[in-house]
Amino acid sequence: MVRNKKVIVVLPAYQAEKTLKQTYSEIPFDLVDEVVLVDDASSDATVKVARELGIYVISHDRNLGYGKNQKTCYGAALERGADIIVMLHPDYQYTPKLISPMVYLLESGEFDVVLGSRILGGKALKGGMPIYKYISNRVLTLIQNLLLGAKLSEYHTGYRAYTRRVLESIDWQDNSDDFVFDNQLLSQILYRGFRVAEVTCPSKYFREASSIGFLAGIEYGVGCLKTAILFRSSKLRIIKSDLFKAGKNIFTL
Repeated sequence: MVRNKKVIVVLPAYQAEKTLKQTYSEIPFDLVDEVVLVDDASSDATVKVARELGIYVISHDRNLGYGKNQKTCYGAALERGADIIVMLHPDYQYTPKLISPMVYLLESGEFDVVLGSRILGGKALKGGMPIYKYISNRVLTLIQNLLLGAKLSEYHTGYRAYTRRVLESIDWQDNSDDFVFDNQLLSQILYRGFRVAEVTCPSKYFREASSIGFLAGIEYGVGCLKTAILFRSSKLRIIKSDLFKAGKNIFTL
């Protein structure tokens, strides 16, 4: 524990058999108390490998989507008493070695959320990020910063850490079950005024790393723009959006 704060790493998994062991081996267990893996009906041996490693595993009977996987992850972490929750993809696209600075930033009390940014440091393309994804990332981020009134380097990283208070204060269970889930959650976090930090994170793109497809990427981009417009409209009180309604404690432990 870090100053009596329980740290749980959650792994939203799908077809992670080949990369899970390496990801798990680099988790800093001097800070991390527990790992929870949620498998979204993988057809490979992800669950078998996870159990051999001693990871606490939750399995979906059918593929429910990336957003729903995260919902299960966060619900389980809160129920298991987490004070700090780190979401790490088990496909080894993000280095587990950054868990330590992310946890310490939250433990300091100065921040509520920490994002691992592939854009900070300027090495996303050298790390293998496809050029069309890089351009899309930059354009979407520019628009979102303008509409959300923030100055983040990117909104689309899958490497995130939250305090318990954040996840208890936002009704994320009503968010999308698809890829736009975490963009909605980040927008809700900014809407509520939580403090967000970023750390530079090297990007890795290789065959075993999971990646959103082109058509799904277009759908995701449209969803991000819709979310940003709803954010600004809600701030200006032009419309009332359920996405940005008042938060509530959805877990009482």
